[in-house]
Order: sequence, then structure tokens, then C-alpha cells
Amino acid sequence: MTLHTASEGISFAREMEEATAGYYEELAKRFPDHAETFTAYAKANHKFVANVQRTYYGVITDGIEGCYAFRSLEPDDYVIDVELGDDADLATALAKAIKNEETLVAYYKEAAEQSKGVMHDVPHAFLMVAKKKNQRIDELKAQAAS
Repeated sequence: MTLHTASEGISFAREMEEATAGYYEELAKRFPDHAETFTAYAKANHKFVANVQRTYYGVITDGIEGCYAFRSLEPDDYVIDVELGDDADLATALAKAIKNEETLVAYYKEAAEQSKGVMHDVPHAFLMVAKKKNQRIDELKAQAAS
């Protein structure tokens, strides 16, 4: 299913953020030494979604919702993997988290690029989330290296 409307794009972002929040919550349980960090990541994911939705609801009009915000945004191009096997170690879990975050960054950047001609505030919110997620990727890479 190709995403075309702003509502579809934001709903897809919400699904990915909620799934990765659940992944971080599972990591917090599995790796108690890092629980504080992973719990903070899960909470931040919920805030990212809320911020994008709040921005969207603040600018939405029937004209925007009735038109296409994206040329062609394919959910299949942005698959995240939140399955954590029973025997996954911290290095494996972090590698998967990094890959998921990179996928989310790619999605937010492409969604911002495709929708910038129709909306202004929502693409800006997408880019702000991408920036914060890039910072998270750096943090995850630092954890993996230590």
C-alpha cells in the first residue's frame, strides 16, 4: 500500500515509533544495566509521535487532507525488525536498534522531502525527529563500541 496522504504518512510513522518503543522496553527488561537508557528511548519515541501529530493537527485543513502529500512513499521500503530472539546478546540487540533507527531516519527524511511542497510545519517536524534519531544512532553506536 503506497502512502499518499499526510494522515497515512503520520499513521505509518506512529506504527513504527510504537513498535520500536516496544523494542526498547523489551531491551530495558532484558538488559537491566542499560534499562534507564532504553526506557528513555521508548518514552522519547512516544513523544516524537505526539509532536508530529500535534504539528499535523495544528495545520490540517480539508484541503491538505483531501490532496496527496506524498508522491510515492512505500511502507515496504521502511521495514523495521523488532523481534528479539531469546538468545540475543546486547551487541546483537544494539545492532538491530541502530538499523531500525536508520530506517526511521530514512523514512522521516523522505516523508519530509516529498511533503514539503504541500505542507511546511509537518515536514519540519519530520526533520526534527530525524535529527534527534541521528543523535540516538550515535549514542547506540557508542554503547555498542564500549
